[in-house]
Amino acid sequence: MSRLLALNKPFQVLCQFSSESGRACLGDLVPVRGVYPAGRLDYDSEGLVLLTDDGRLQQRISSPRHKQPKTYWCQVEGQISDAAIAALTSGIRLKDGPARAVAARCIPEPDELWPRDPPIRVRRRIPTSWLELVLTEGRNRQVRRMTAAVAYPTLRLIRPAIGSLTVAGLAPGQWREVDQADIPLLLDPRPSRKRRKAR
Repeated sequence: MSRLLALNKPFQVLCQFSSESGRACLGDLVPVRGVYPAGRLDYDSEGLVLLTDDGRLQQRISSPRHKQPKTYWCQVEGQISDAAIAALTSGIRLKDGPARAVAARCIPEPDELWPRDPPIRVRRRIPTSWLELVLTEGRNRQVRRMTAAVAYPTLRLIRPAIGSLTVAGLAPGQWREVDQADIPLLLDPRPSRKRRKAR
């Protein structure tokens, strides 16, 4: 029986179980042996990381060929334009090739958002806005590079969902076991009509 854990990774935590540099890592948060992250989340990004002891499931979640949708909330510098959002979905070129979001939209600041420690640095005369992006691949710092390419640098990046599983109910640093009944949802690439909490 596969084991799957959902973790809300805090800001400035390495997405690996050991750290030679002394920086915080997954091993400081999840005292479970034999599980490994299914995909990565940058040191300075926050949100849902799934950990499993099943190699097939790990591949299904992390490999771009399975097109597992991953949702991101980005707080960007400036009031993002409709043209920039359209460019993110139609496709832009990065140094390592073309990239496009499956979906992109401007959103209000999410109600369920937790405070970041430390908070972002705010410039008084420059507004910020929130963007929701859905990607089916995960190249290195891809979301940050995509928003920078359309002239809206990312200030804060959160992943609230992978497929139909979400980080709802988990404070930063908290984790829980995912119900066995929810695991097959990650094996089916078709989007669910209703997202399930990673319970």
